[in-house]
Amino acid sequence: MSEQVVEKDLMLQAESFWKKNQKNILIAVTVIAVAIGGWYAYGEFVVKPKEEKAAEALYKVQDFFAKDSSNIVINGDNATGVKGALYVIKTYSGTKSANLAHYYAGVSYLKLKDFNNAIKYLKEFSTSAKQVQMAAYTALGHAYAESGKKEDAVDYYKKAANTFTEDENNTAENLFFAGALLETMNKNKEALELYKTIKEKYPNTDRGFQIDKFIYKLSIEKNEFSIK
Repeated sequence: MSEQVVEKDLMLQAESFWKKNQKNILIAVTVIAVAIGGWYAYGEFVVKPKEEKAAEALYKVQDFFAKDSSNIVINGDNATGVKGALYVIKTYSGTKSANLAHYYAGVSYLKLKDFNNAIKYLKEFSTSAKQVQMAAYTALGHAYAESGKKEDAVDYYKKAANTFTEDENNTAENLFFAGALLETMNKNKEALELYKTIKEKYPNTDRGFQIDKFIYKLSIEKNEFSIK
């Protein structure tokens, strides 16, 4: 069979396929075009303005967070026009500002000793900014510890320590928090391992300068002369 015959045959097949399926093909192309256009419009005219409004609402919350005004951070204040972190979370769900509002709300609840709400909102927060994520995990550790949930607290202190090891002072601090809590749980061997990690990896931190006495306390063997 010559190439011309084969080519003609393929063209006829293509033409036949087009005639049979052109309606479905056109519908599919239209749907894709509408979807792309709709997604762009949604981003430009819905998501973007929502992000901007959320950021504007959160800006005032951040100011009061810096001033340590926890109640206003959480619930807002009519006199100053601040809506509060909970308003941002509810009204602008899914935005970056709503995500950050979870952090502000969680930390503020922790300061007010409302540990259950602190846990609730801090667990909903996540960020690629490692220093901030470390702070959130540390706050979760404190909230769980204050709630008597020591195992969870230890886990979050360890998470915090592993999140941004470049920050040696806070890494050592979180390892120490975990170790001190493990001591209260009579898990001295695990506590000792964390203290030794501080000594080996972070000797020039505040905790690194102090850690020898904690290592010594857990390292000495009890005998008949030990203080009971």
